[in-house]
Amino acid sequence: MSQQTGRQRPASQDGPGLRDSRHGRAPSSAVYARRRLVALGVLLALLAGVVGFAALVWPGFARAGEAEAPAEVTVTEAPPTPTIEPVERSASTEFAKVLPDAVLQFALRSEALTDAYGDAGAIEGHELTYADGEGDAASTVTVLAGQWGNDDEAEVAYDELLEAAVAAGGEPTTTGDVEVDGKPVGTYAVTPVAAAAGTATVTWRNGTAVLQATGPVDQIEKFYTAFPL
Repeated sequence: MSQQTGRQRPASQDGPGLRDSRHGRAPSSAVYARRRLVALGVLLALLAGVVGFAALVWPGFARAGEAEAPAEVTVTEAPPTPTIEPVERSASTEFAKVLPDAVLQFALRSEALTDAYGDAGAIEGHELTYADGEGDAASTVTVLAGQWGNDDEAEVAYDELLEAAVAAGGEPTTTGDVEVDGKPVGTYAVTPVAAAAGTATVTWRNGTAVLQATGPVDQIEKFYTAFPL
């Protein structure tokens, strides 16, 4: 029998039954650190994608953390009201009945028929006095109200009455349209009263009605604006 003469392979230094561990060593700490960075980058990218998608489908999401600006609040002062009771009415015509008992802080103190607009062709005329209190210290507004047969006649009368007011006191300080439901139905003008310092007259036309109110210059436009006719 022949005998092998080859050299024997040295036995493993790890001992019988053990694998060579040179290719199975645990990764170093640097490898773990790189893996953590990669995982963190992937996680951040996913999170950014979720946030971006939420901002697209829900516009308010991106502003959820922003403090909302406080809503602007407008405080409207309540209009003044009379401190005295109006007198009992004696109005007998439909036109007279629409003339108010009170305007802002001014209450009706007297009313009577007048022919002040007779020469101007008015069908009827009324004179009303309003006051904001009792006694001589109270502020007063006197109103002359007339009605004409049609708009054209009322417009002619308005022009004549305004011309007379300008001749007596001076050029208008304010002019404008009289509107009802957003549509112009006449015009108005405020003129000074030369005979009484601090006093002004507002003359206006509303359809077939022409009115003039005379009172304190600092109140007369407010009075006219609040007058329901």
